[in-house]
Amino acid sequence: MAGAARLAARARPLSRPNPAVACIIVKDGTVQARGWTQVGGRPHAEAAALAQMPEGGAAGATIYVTLEPCAHQSERGPSCSDLIVAAQPENVVIGVTDPDPRTSGNGIARLREAGIAVDVLDHPDAKASLAGFLTRETQGRPFLTLKLAMSEDGFIAREPGQDQWITGEVARAHVHGQRARQDAILVGRGTWEADGPRLDVRLPGIEDRSPQRYVLTRGAAPDGVGALASPDAISELSEIQYLYIEGGAGAAQAFMDAGLVDKLHIYTAPITIGSGTKAPAQLLPQALCQSSEWYATEKRQLGSDTFTAYSRA
Repeated sequence: MAGAARLAARARPLSRPNPAVACIIVKDGTVQARGWTQVGGRPHAEAAALAQMPEGGAAGATIYVTLEPCAHQSERGPSCSDLIVAAQPENVVIGVTDPDPRTSGNGIARLREAGIAVDVLDHPDAKASLAGFLTRETQGRPFLTLKLAMSEDGFIAREPGQDQWITGEVARAHVHGQRARQDAILVGRGTWEADGPRLDVRLPGIEDRSPQRYVLTRGAAPDGVGALASPDAISELSEIQYLYIEGGAGAAQAFMDAGLVDKLHIYTAPITIGSGTKAPAQLLPQALCQSSEWYATEKRQLGSDTFTAYSRA
């Protein structure tokens, strides 16, 4: 299931509006097929994996899938639970039940009625791989990651007229990789006007993965950019599963105050600046280390800079 959860990353965010799901079929102790949700949401992961099997080849196999197989018919294809029933595996292992009322529990029931054993794991890796979909379904909003790059003394921007870069090229490339995994990206109006950020993906081969762009403002949005009047307005982004906040300090503070941040990406450069725009106090590394609200889930060196990811406790 952990392997399937990692495989699901290939579907994100291209599977939108459908969740990024992955499926692995195992028989006689070996992996026979792997699939993930395709561009635009179809075929689903199970259909993609089963299509790789010869006729009758999935009989007696174990199917691992990160999300409960769908149980509702669609104009775009049959339900995955029906496809699995027709394939007659011995067992289906499910990472997370589907909160969508059209499927929730119905996919599991359909499989069991057909005599197929079903195990539901509530697997942490599967849940993490589906964070955007699960947050969208259960809380009516996207999963929100807040990114900040700062100096050792806690500044996220230099004085006007000075070099805007704080982190090095490796860290900035890592940010572009994170952007490519998002449905939308947002900055505050002040950051937009001061820095004129492109907010796109500039890594060779995946430039087309640039997310939709938004500005936090009560005024009119620039051409080609959406406007959000307040943090609570993210609930209006109906097809957005993953939203990436890139600052500045005002936008970061607003979303933190609203309690809407699910994950933090903090890039720290080994430099001191001494003046400029300071990061919100609760997002300084020393504060996060002592926080009971956040815990570190990943830490790595990116050139001379340090990247740390935090999840809400």
